Amino acid sequence: MAATAQLVKDLRDRTGAGVMDCKEALQAARGDLETAIEFLRKKGLAQAGKRAHREAREGMIGAYVHHSAKLGVLIEVNCESDFVARTEAFQELVKDLGMQVAAANPSYVAREDIPNDVIEKEREIYRGQLADQKKPAQVIDKIVEGKLEKWFSEQCLLEQPFVKDATGKTKIKDLVDGVNAQTQERIVIRRFSRFQVGEAG
Repeated sequence: MAATAQLVKDLRDRTGAGVMDCKEALQAARGDLETAIEFLRKKGLAQAGKRAHREAREGMIGAYVHHSAKLGVLIEVNCESDFVARTEAFQELVKDLGMQVAAANPSYVAREDIPNDVIEKEREIYRGQLADQKKPAQVIDKIVEGKLEKWFSEQCLLEQPFVKDATGKTKIKDLVDGVNAQTQERIVIRRFSRFQVGEAG
């Protein structure tokens, strides 16, 4: 099936990829939109992997304040050039990330940032919860690791489902990868702080 103009437009709207990339993806996917999105994602991830060693020292600090003025977020997102930092795609990403931190209250950017002793403590809690269950050790281990994965998806910003996607399918990592592929630059969420009125410091 040929990549019709409408299909190309739909794919561009959903991924932000260039026209030629969209045509290539639709041809590879024989006109299937979901397969084409997957194709572009994999291509974007492969390209992002090549950029992983590059320095990301530009960027911006975004500020998000909830309309109640009782909740606010500061977030630093880095890229490789000032040019990309000024693009609409990058600024929109920073805005979305600030809103995500405000709404979903992550504790870390990525699971690699979590100290080992914190992870071990979580494992112990889950083991304690399963202590009275008469199950083989390997089954308990599997359940504990499953609970830990769920905890990572709540605590780590990159692994959280994007609050603006009602389907829950888009992870924050996918959002960052999409802008990475679009801008052709390495993008890194450096740090964030969330403030709530009346919260202990």
